[in-house]
Amino acid sequence: MKISFKWLKQFIQTNKPPEEISLILTNIGLEVESLIKVQAIPGGLDGLLVGCVKECIQHPNADRLKVTKVDIGNEQILQIVCGANNVAAGQKVVIAPVNALIYPISGEPFKITKSKIRGEVSEGMICAEDEIGLGPNHEGIIILNENAVIGSPVKEYYKIEDDYLFEIGLTPNRADAASHLGVARDLGAYLNTSVRLPEVSGFQVDNTDLNIEVNVDDFNVCPRYSSLTISGITVRDSPDWLKQKLNVIGIRPINNIVDATNYVLHELGQPLHAFDAKAIIGGKVFVKKCVDGTLFETLDGIERKLSSEDLMICDENGPMCMAGVFGGLHSGINVDTQNIFLESAWFNPVSIRKTSKRHGLKTDASFRFERGTDPDMTIFALKRAALLIQEIAGGVISSNISDIYPVPSLPFKVEISYSNVDRLIGKSIDRDQIKSILNGLGIKISSENEAGLQLEVPAYKVDVTREVDVIEEILRIYGYNNIEIPKQTRASLNIPVKPDKEVLQNQVADFLSANGFSEMLSNSLSKSSYLSDPANAVKILNPLSTDLDVMRQSLLYSGLEAISYNQNRRKANLKLYEFGKIYHTNQHRFIENQRMSLFMTGSLHGENWEGVSQNLSFYNLKSVIDRLILRLDIKGLNVTDTATDLLTFGLNYLKGDKSIVNFGSVSRMSLKKLNIQTEVFYADFDWDSVLKSIRDKKITFQEISRFPSVRRDLSMLLNKNVTFEQLKQIALKTEKKLLKEVNVFDVYEGEKLPDGKKSYALSFILQDEEKTLADKQIENTIQKLIYNFEKEAGAEIRK
Repeated sequence: MKISFKWLKQFIQTNKPPEEISLILTNIGLEVESLIKVQAIPGGLDGLLVGCVKECIQHPNADRLKVTKVDIGNEQILQIVCGANNVAAGQKVVIAPVNALIYPISGEPFKITKSKIRGEVSEGMICAEDEIGLGPNHEGIIILNENAVIGSPVKEYYKIEDDYLFEIGLTPNRADAASHLGVARDLGAYLNTSVRLPEVSGFQVDNTDLNIEVNVDDFNVCPRYSSLTISGITVRDSPDWLKQKLNVIGIRPINNIVDATNYVLHELGQPLHAFDAKAIIGGKVFVKKCVDGTLFETLDGIERKLSSEDLMICDENGPMCMAGVFGGLHSGINVDTQNIFLESAWFNPVSIRKTSKRHGLKTDASFRFERGTDPDMTIFALKRAALLIQEIAGGVISSNISDIYPVPSLPFKVEISYSNVDRLIGKSIDRDQIKSILNGLGIKISSENEAGLQLEVPAYKVDVTREVDVIEEILRIYGYNNIEIPKQTRASLNIPVKPDKEVLQNQVADFLSANGFSEMLSNSLSKSSYLSDPANAVKILNPLSTDLDVMRQSLLYSGLEAISYNQNRRKANLKLYEFGKIYHTNQHRFIENQRMSLFMTGSLHGENWEGVSQNLSFYNLKSVIDRLILRLDIKGLNVTDTATDLLTFGLNYLKGDKSIVNFGSVSRMSLKKLNIQTEVFYADFDWDSVLKSIRDKKITFQEISRFPSVRRDLSMLLNKNVTFEQLKQIALKTEKKLLKEVNVFDVYEGEKLPDGKKSYALSFILQDEEKTLADKQIENTIQKLIYNFEKEAGAEIRK
């Protein structure tokens, strides 16, 4: 949210510099993200001077150019070649002398240089509006009033002053501060000074010749609707002061009527809307919902299909405006508008938020209505806007104020005790200071006793409904930095649960990062098309968009999106990991599971001068997983083929009946959703199961054996359906004491082998921790392995 320092000072009297105000606002909960010096007009018209055209003659070498002599004061006469049709002797004009930097409406700023134009020297430029950023007009040069002082800065003529802009990171609960008045109210409470409201005592109804009846169908979505009419206005450009105010906060001026409503919105926080009264068919306004599928063309020229839940402002012919969100194309203000219907309403925040999200429309009005506006501000803002419109557009008030407000909003009644204030804040604050802060925030003290206060919290403080909320408001204004750190701190010691989740996660993250992986963090919100089990999906009731309408059921697509994003930016070789949660429902219960995912794609080492790089394979991923399992000391795993549609092939490591990790090659169907052409390898760790598997693990230390190990190899013929994992488990079961490692170092399938057969070559590492192995021990162990391989796996040992 953008706040102008000069505008803020219209509400509150202070001599403090903007830098100090910035620090104060941050300390009282309105974090200033940036403070910048701004100019209402780019460049601030610096270097431009008032000149007087003394002579204007036809250019001798060009039919459309004039050669002028211009007095810029201090006895300086400049010769300037000008192409404007309206230049003439005796005019007061805007001059950009040599070396002046000008900022046109379109294009980049440029510096004026001395030059020759068709043979005639030109020592500057006589400026049009669009050439110096004053407006879009390029029909001719700017002609100033006769009272303009020759040689004086144009900046002074237009009364351009530098301003400072506070960019405030407004939290969603601070709807009361979404305006200059709201910020001034907080600042006034801190500085213990009063806030000056704009004067509206001059408001009066001139006649009742243009009455427009208003009907509200549902007071739950529109609890209050105020309006009036103004006749005989003239739609034109806004005065310079109003344009400058809006330009500073980044609002583009449109015309005097629209600018007046925007001005009041940012001044008081109350959105307004002006309708062309002539466009209201039947002379009646209906605040209602339309039939589902009704077509409505908004101000941006887009035809939208309305939902039966969208609150609309209608006439007898149909919708004219999305209430609190966006105006219609055919009911807005234009240059021919003479009479207007002015709306100031209080809409239900939930209704406005749903309409805004449903149609993807975020406006200054919806921003405020979604968070909750002040129901007591509608009439005041209406009068303020009406007086402002009369000032800059003429016209008369042509109706009494219509105020449909069947159930007035009452202030929240809250009781606070001084003892709770002292206990929660951690310091005893002077009671008079507490009351001063509350009064400054607009919180009325209805009664008082020694123990505490009875308060009435105004409706614009939508998040202050409990005692603790009021205490937080007191502390916020008093200042967190004013609470001293106690000399004594009391705390209880908790016995940590083992394993420590954070420590273990950091250890695994360090391991993966050391092996070339990069950690990623993605959104838990996902799109419906990624769901593998739509029936048990956790759906978002008011999604931000169709791409973020469910909670993810897998980390797969989060990683694939990251891979697609990187590959589109020529980052093809990727190794990623992520810790995150997945979500699903089970019999109306919401369930969260912690997971860890690994992704590998591209080549192993990238391009290098030594030769062609090797592509990553399934076994590269398996190697990382096996080393990680070893690092976590998870033993007794069973291995099966993967059984998920997300993977083309892969393995599943189980501890009992619980899956520890499922990994393999991502299916083409999944890759196609992200338009990924390369093979991607993916591992999905059930992190909750991992934690349970190592819960009772204790670190033990063992001396390295002093006795040598022995390697023996066996080559065997096997059926193709026999896996290495089966052979490994047979071997480990056969010899539990001496056998340390089993590895496969050769696999052959092809010619000279019987159909359905393959050849495996296995290595076995044997070692006795207490003595050197004898040949007889080794031979007995190998014979037992051969016997069990033949018996349990149908192996044929090759001699």
